[in-house]
Amino acid sequence: MNIPKHYSLPALIRKGKEIAQTVDTVTFDLFDTLLIRRIHDPDMVKLPVAKYIADLAVSKGFDWNQEQVQHLRDTIEAHHRLETGKKFDDHEACYPEYMKEMLAEVFGTDANDALFDTIADYEVAMENSMLVPRGKFIDWLRELRAQGKQILIVSDIYLPAIYLKRFVEHAGFLDLVDDVISSADSFLAKASGNAFPLVQERYSIDPKRWLHVGDNPVSDGLRPLEFGIQALVLHDASEKRRKSIMKRLVAYGLGRPFWRGRALQQLMQPLEYENVERDDLYIEGYSFLGPLIGSFVQEVAERSMKLDIGKIFFLSREGWTFKKYWENSIPHLFPGKDLPETEYLYVSRMALAGASCAHKGLSQTKADIVFLPSGNSDFLDVCRIFSLDPKPFALHLNRHELTEKTVFSHLHKGYLQENVIRFKELIADDAFQDEVKRQTRPANDALMRYLEDVGFFDHTDVALVDIGWLGTIQRFFHEAISHRSDCPACHGLLFGVTRGIPFPTTAGNSIEGLIYDKDHFDFAASSLLYARDLFEEACRAPHPTLNGYGLKNDGGYELIFRQVDDAIGRAEKEQDVNYAPLQQGVFDSAKSYAAASALLGYSLDDYKPWINFLLVSKLAFAKTREICTIRHTHHLDDFHGSKKVANEQKLAPNTLWNRSAFALRFSPLLRLRIFLRHMRDRLNE
Repeated sequence: MNIPKHYSLPALIRKGKEIAQTVDTVTFDLFDTLLIRRIHDPDMVKLPVAKYIADLAVSKGFDWNQEQVQHLRDTIEAHHRLETGKKFDDHEACYPEYMKEMLAEVFGTDANDALFDTIADYEVAMENSMLVPRGKFIDWLRELRAQGKQILIVSDIYLPAIYLKRFVEHAGFLDLVDDVISSADSFLAKASGNAFPLVQERYSIDPKRWLHVGDNPVSDGLRPLEFGIQALVLHDASEKRRKSIMKRLVAYGLGRPFWRGRALQQLMQPLEYENVERDDLYIEGYSFLGPLIGSFVQEVAERSMKLDIGKIFFLSREGWTFKKYWENSIPHLFPGKDLPETEYLYVSRMALAGASCAHKGLSQTKADIVFLPSGNSDFLDVCRIFSLDPKPFALHLNRHELTEKTVFSHLHKGYLQENVIRFKELIADDAFQDEVKRQTRPANDALMRYLEDVGFFDHTDVALVDIGWLGTIQRFFHEAISHRSDCPACHGLLFGVTRGIPFPTTAGNSIEGLIYDKDHFDFAASSLLYARDLFEEACRAPHPTLNGYGLKNDGGYELIFRQVDDAIGRAEKEQDVNYAPLQQGVFDSAKSYAAASALLGYSLDDYKPWINFLLVSKLAFAKTREICTIRHTHHLDDFHGSKKVANEQKLAPNTLWNRSAFALRFSPLLRLRIFLRHMRDRLNE
C-alpha cells in the first residue's frame, strides 16, 4: 500500500488543505506532529522525575537514589505492558497505574494520591518545558476550525488523555480541538489499528470523510489507510536533522564535558513560534549571559545545600538580578530539595564602608582601597567614602603634618612618599581612630537593626552572593557585624573574584569565585576581566544605589539611597533603558535553563569548559558588532572620585572593550595582541 509521505511541512499542509475540502473530520497525531520535542529522546524527561522522587524519598528518610528509582519505574512499566499484551493487541501501559505501584514501593505507607499528583504535576511541567507547538500546523488548525471541521487528537502514549489535554492547553490550542484521545485510556492504539474503530464509533465518523495526519508511517499511515481513512505522513528532514544534532551533542557530552554546555545551550534555544524577531541585546542576554548566570546560581544552590546554609543573602544591586534568576529557575531545578531561604539585602560599598569602622576603626587596608580608583587622591576622598565629617579630624591631621588635601595617590600631582608614611602613622593613632568610631557608630547601629529585621542573625551559616571582584562589600560587611556574638559564618559565593587585595579569610568569613577565582588558575575564565563593568551593568537592579543607613528619631532605621535627579542619576536611567532588552533576555532564559539543566542532570563543573569557551569567544575575541552592541554606555563607580589624574601613563592600558569601532575593525591583530598581554599579566600575577 502506497503511504503518502511528505518531506516538508508546507508540502503536507498544501495537500492537506486540498483533501480537507472533501472531509468533515481531521485527526492529528500529537507528538512530533502538532508538538515537537526539544530533546531527541522523550524518555530523557523521566530522568529528572526520578531524581525528584529520590530527593523526596531521602527527605522522608528512605534510602533511594535516582538510578534505583528509574530502574524500578522501567521494571514496573515493562511488567504492565507485558500484562496488557496478554489481553490487547497493543502492549500499552497506563501512567497512573504503574506510577502509583512504583510510589508504593518507594514510599510504603507514605504513598497516597496527593503524592502521586505532586509527582505527576512535575512530570507534566517537565514535558511542557520540552514541548513546542508546530507553528504552521497550528495555523492550519485555525483554518480548519473556521471551516467547521471536527478536529481530534489521537495519540499512542502511556499518559491518559487528561494529561495530554494539559500539554495542548499549555501549547495554547486546546480551544481549536474537539477532543483528545489516548491509547492509555483504552489500550487500543493506532499501532495495531484498533484506535480508529474506537474513534469512529465514539464520534460517529464516516471513514470516507475522514483525514488523519501524523508522522509514523505505520501508526499514522498504513493503519488508517487499511481502515479506509485518507492519511498524510510527515517525514520532515529538517526536524530529523535538528534532533540528530541534539542526539549527538548529548552523546558527545557523555565522554567530553565541553559538549555538555553546548547541549545545554541547544536545549534552551527557541523553536517555532518562540523564534521571533528579537533585539540583538535580548539575544545576548538570553544566549550568552543567561547560561552564565544560570550555572552560577545553580552552583550557589548546590554549595548552599552542601554547606547546610540557613539562608542566602543576595548582596548589592547585582544580587537583585541573581535572586530574580534564582526564583525563576532553582525551585524548578531542585523541586525535591529543601532549599535555603533567600533574601535580597540592601547593601553597597558606600553604605557599608562607614558602618564597618564603628568597632574596629579605619584599617590600613581599607584606607588603601580608597586609592585604588584613579579619581581619589586625598583625605577628603577617605571622608567621602567612609561617610566622615572632615572638620573634627583637623587637629589629628595637623598633629601628623597633614591636611585634608594632602595627596596620597601616586597618580596625582603633589604626591610624596613621606606623606604616605605620615598617613600610616595617622591611622595608627588611637585618638584618630576614636573619632572615626564615634562618627560611624550610628550607621552601624542602624545596620544592625536592619539585619535583625531581616533575620540575618537567626542562622549559624549564611551565604552571601554577589558579583564579587575584590570582595570589598563582604570585607566591609563582616567587619561591621563581627563584633556580635551571634554573628553567623559568612560564606561568600561570588560570580568572579580578582583578589587584587588579599581577603581576610577565616573559618567564619570566606569568599570563593564560582565562575572565576584568581586563586584557582583558570586562564580561559579570566577572560571575564575583559568586561567586568558589562556584568555589573547587565545585572544591576533598577533602584538607586544605597548610600547609607540612618537612625530615626523613633529608634528605627532608614535606608538612604542616592538622589537620581543629577547627571549621574540621569545617566543610570539612560543605561537602564539601554540594557532593558539585555536584562529581559537574561530573565526569560531562567526557566529554559532550569528545564534543560534538570533534563541533562549536569551542573557548573560539567558546563565549565563550554562556559570558558563562551567567555573567550564573546569577550576576548568578540566581533566588532558584538562589542558595539553589548558594551554599556554609562557606568557608575561610587568609589571613584572626580579628581583629574596627572600621571596618565601609569594608568592601566586600554582594554579591548573600550576601543573605538575604527580600532576594533582596522587595528592589526588587535585582539591577539591584547590577549597575549592578558596572558602575560595572568601568568605574572
